[in-house]
Amino acid sequence: MKTVPSDIAFTPAVKAIQERMGSRKSYARMEHGDGWQTTVTPDLAEFLADLDMFYLGTATADGQPYIQYRGGPPGFLQVIDDRTLGFADFGGNRQYVTLGNLSENPKSFLFLIDYANQRRVKLWGTARVVEGDAALEEKLRDPTYPGKVERVILFAVEAWDVNCQQHIHPRFSQRQIAPALEMLQ
Repeated sequence: MKTVPSDIAFTPAVKAIQERMGSRKSYARMEHGDGWQTTVTPDLAEFLADLDMFYLGTATADGQPYIQYRGGPPGFLQVIDDRTLGFADFGGNRQYVTLGNLSENPKSFLFLIDYANQRRVKLWGTARVVEGDAALEEKLRDPTYPGKVERVILFAVEAWDVNCQQHIHPRFSQRQIAPALEMLQ
């Protein structure tokens, strides 16, 4: 049974290892202090507004994990309400692993990373596929992006945390370096 939001990741087995390795006391203080967030805050919404990619984790019914890169125009992962994020799902390699996983196991994970500013956010929750909702598809699509919306994926936030920036190597997107390149040319 979860008593604090971080229990979604800090299971009894994790807490036992934290205890053995000496980090449990500090995480216990965090749990009884500010702890992890369970709703979309203005800071998270601001972070999402500039994000042009993320990783989506799903798993089969028996727990086999799968990670998929998702990319789009900045801000394509949008805030629907204070507990829900959504994005337009475009056609890809047509393997449908994510869709299959979500059809039998809604538990999912979003790993958001801003390489240029060395920031990352981890979100735990559940996801569901919405097909045939033209109004929602229109709300989440970017008319300047060439991808064809095939469906929408909604992510219900259960808990999230900002992860430390240690070991994030700065990387810059084409969009981020274009102004500097133009000046050099």
